[in-house]
Order: sequence, then structure tokens, then C-alpha cells
Amino acid sequence: MNIQALLNEKVSAAMVAAGAPEGSPAAVRQSAKAQFGDYQANGIMGVAKKLGGNPRDFAQKVLDVLDLEGIASKTEIAGPGFINIFLSPEWLGQQAEIALADSRLGVAEDQKQNIVVDYSAPNVAKEMHVGHLRSTIIGDAVVRTLEFLGHNVIRANHLGDWGTQFGMLIANLERHEAAGGNISMDLSDIEGFYRESKKLYDEDEEFAKTARNYVVRLQSGDEYCKEKWQTLVKITLEQNQRNYDRLNVSLTDKDVMGESMYNSMLAGIVADLKEKGLAEESDGATVVFLNEYKNKDGEPMGVIIQKRDGGFLYTTTDIACAKYRHETFNADRVLYFIDSRQHQHLMQAWTIVRKAGYIPESMSLEHHAFGMMLGKDGRPFKTRAGGTVRLADLLDEAEVRAKKLIEEKNPDMSAEEKANIAETVAMAAVKYSDLSKHRTTDYIFDWDNMLAFEGNTAPYMQYAYTRVASIFAKAGIDANAVEGNIIIADEKEKALVSKLLQFEEAVQSVAREGQPHIMCSYLFELAGTFSSFYEACPVLNAEGETKQSRLKLAALTAKTIKQGLSLLGINTLERM
Repeated sequence: MNIQALLNEKVSAAMVAAGAPEGSPAAVRQSAKAQFGDYQANGIMGVAKKLGGNPRDFAQKVLDVLDLEGIASKTEIAGPGFINIFLSPEWLGQQAEIALADSRLGVAEDQKQNIVVDYSAPNVAKEMHVGHLRSTIIGDAVVRTLEFLGHNVIRANHLGDWGTQFGMLIANLERHEAAGGNISMDLSDIEGFYRESKKLYDEDEEFAKTARNYVVRLQSGDEYCKEKWQTLVKITLEQNQRNYDRLNVSLTDKDVMGESMYNSMLAGIVADLKEKGLAEESDGATVVFLNEYKNKDGEPMGVIIQKRDGGFLYTTTDIACAKYRHETFNADRVLYFIDSRQHQHLMQAWTIVRKAGYIPESMSLEHHAFGMMLGKDGRPFKTRAGGTVRLADLLDEAEVRAKKLIEEKNPDMSAEEKANIAETVAMAAVKYSDLSKHRTTDYIFDWDNMLAFEGNTAPYMQYAYTRVASIFAKAGIDANAVEGNIIIADEKEKALVSKLLQFEEAVQSVAREGQPHIMCSYLFELAGTFSSFYEACPVLNAEGETKQSRLKLAALTAKTIKQGLSLLGINTLERM
């Protein structure tokens, strides 16, 4: 049940009946404080101003026709024209019963859309580093949420598997083979090989010439070059998959849609843009001049789509990519989880896509940008030696630290159980630490905060779930077998039910805005609200229908925390 949507609909209808124009926003929000009710309608003042009337008088007219029979126990006008809505405890209890009985916790499915989510996007012949973490786990949390809401989600891992670097890699592979040497097929060794190839490319003109020739041969479909290229891609995918599996990220090889996929489209797109009068020759290159973007002299900015030597650019690929996603997937929305520094590049590519008519107006292209992961010094997160931190190393260290923590807390547990808990907590901590931050901001990576059992952290949330689940273990009761009705007789009970029923609002916000931190904040608030309820309202020591009702609230809390964490790609534990 999306209570906010229901109240918005009811208040909007009452506003229109009271004389407001059709479609006037009710702007119903959750109230910041309990004395202002459960929800507050904030749209009255804006509409009253347009109508030239007194906001409080208009608010009264709205209240006179507002039908919240059986839903609200009280409504009142507050301040300059807010409407405070106090929900009926009986109605809240009924909605909680519905949520508890439903495997989806009462969350309705959306009208189905085809949604492409572009995330992770590491490069071939390079190991994943911490810079890939945010795109990967934020994108995956949004994918899971959209699927939960019933959408057809196409995961798109836009692998960096094309470009001039493959010429130098293939040329160096050939060089080693000619000398009778073998290249280790471990990705960490391939990275060293990459550096060696780049050095040769920069310093040896003959080698660079061969490398450039191999790029042309690869792009023309030469079998030898293609075979070497596929070898490099395969090694990379296998290593990446190990990281995805450890992180409980839902990407697989089937989701790889590398830059190479669009190669055959690029020449046709350049020719078509020329024919449409959008692209022109400039200094031997093919350029699209965009009036929407000006250079420092105030002239239309030129976006190169084909270089003088005939090579294509990332912009050309991104134009093809958007076109492909319309033609192949009939996408309604495409969400790109790419760092904020790429914003102008994407906007320029999409401006060209729309001008060329490659996608319909109704298709939404959305850049869900994110900030950087910083060290405690406020600079980009690096190794002590100043190098890039490999993602696998970060995950290894998280497990080592989590093992130490679990050992201290549970020395008598079996080694196997300790290892399982440590791995689950470690991966959750790395992910939740990132997901709980506002996506667009840079954030400080801090091991101590990440693995703390206090505050808005994964260990705290996992422990909160374990604590609620243990109520049933202690009592020897099956959480699914509790009978009786949910009765709300205490303010703490009402606060808990109100928070539980806001789950759908959190889910919808994550899906709409691509912001997983909204779910983290919701779950943290829910855990705190449950603690307040548990301290004030005895559960196992209560009797009769009160005990049954409170057990049901505990069961719904456990289910909600588990489902919320699952949407973030985080596993729960039955004991910690």
C-alpha cells in the first residue's frame, strides 16, 4: 500500500472539488513530527495564491469535501494552510495485516516498462578497481528494485572492449609469441603486460605503426586479431565474474554489451548524420556543431564523431548505443550509472540522438551520476604507494577485518560459521557503506565506520534483523503461524506500523530517482522505531491478543528488513 499516493489522490480530488484547477498538486508528504499527524498536505497555499484567496479559507473548503472515511481518525488545518492527516489505528492495523500476509509486503507492481540499466562497465585487460564499485553496486540495487516492481529490466554491462589499445596489445602478444615466450593468462599479469605494451607504443615508432595497423585489421574483422582480442575479453570476464559473485551482484556474462557490439553501426550513423545535415567536415574530421553547447568564445561546440584517420569516438558509440537500445529493446527508460565527470559527454551524445530522431520523445535517457570514493585525506582513494586499489584486494581486506570482529564477538562459534558470517558481513559492509551515502556526493571510505555495530551500517542492520528474528527462536514460535489480529493500542505500536507501511514509498523513490540511500535511510529508521517499540511494549511477556498482535508486528518488521536489504543486494543472517 502506497499511503502517500492514496492520500495525494484523495486530497487532489478534494482540491478540485473546492475550486482548484484540474491536476493541482496536493504535495502530500510524511510529517516531520508526530504532532503534525502522519502525513501533511502542503499544496494548499500555492493553489490558494493562484486563486487569489486566503490559504486557510481554501484549506477549510478542501477539508469540507475531503473523503478520508475509515482512513483518517483526524484532520486539521495548521499554520498558514497545511492540512495535517492523522491515520486511523484500525485502518493502519488492517493494512499491516494485508502486508504481513503478502509475499510482496503489500507492494503493488507498476505498469510494466522495458528498462535498460547501464552499469559497472569495467575495461578489458585491466582488473576492476575501487572506481568500478559505485557504478556496480548502485546500479545493481536499482535493477533489483525495478524488477521487484515488475518491470522488464535489461542489465547492460557496457564493457570497454574496443579501441586503439587493442592494437598495441595484439602487437605485443605477437611479439612475445615470435620470441617463443608465453603470456600468463592471470589478469594481474595481463595488467603488467598492458603497461609494457603502452610503453612500447609510446617509445617505439615501428611498434606503434604495427599496433595502429592491427586496430584497423581488428575493426575490419581480421580472424587472427579477433581471436587474440577474444582471448583478452574472456580472461577479463572470468575475473570480473569472481568479483560480482563475491559482492552478490546479479551481473553475468549474458549481460555484457561491450563497445564492440556497436562497431558495425558507426559508419552508417556518421553517413546518416551527414545526410541529415547534422554533421559536417571540419579539418578532415566529421563534426556535429551543437548550438546547445557553446565554447569559451560563445560559438557552437563541435563534437567529433569521426577522426581524420577514420577512427570513431566514444560519442559515436554512445549515439549507436542509444539507437540500439530503442530498436532492439524498445526501451521506455535507459538509466546510465556513470560517474559525474561524464555528464557533458553524455548530454552531447543524447542531444545528437534526439536531433537525428533515433529514439522517440517518450524514451527517457537518464544519467544517474555518482561522486567519488575518497580516502580519509579527502583525496581519491589510493594504495599507500599511491596506486589504484584493486577491487579484489579491497574485498579481501574487508573479509580479514570482519573475521577479526566476529572472532572477538563469538569466540566459541565453529570456524565454518565464523567464516560464513564474516564473509556475509564483509560484503554487506562494503556495499552498504557506499549505498547509504547520497549517490551524487563524494564520500570518505572509512573501515572503522563501515564495520561498526552502531549507526547506519550493514552490521547494525544485519544485527537488527537477527535481533527481531531471535524473538521467535527464543519463544519457539514459528513467525508464520502467529494468529489473531493486529491491534494498535499504544503510540509506539502506531509509530512502528506507520513506518512499516512506508516501505512501498521507499521502494518507489529508489526506482524513480535511482537513489539506494533512500532505502538505507528507511531501514535504519525502521530499526530504530522497532527498538523504541520493543523497549516500551513487551512482546514475549505480553498476554493474549496483545502478545499475538505484537508478535505479528515483529514478524512484519523482520520480513521488511530482510526484503529491503535484499533489494540492496545484501544478505541477512539468522544469528551473528
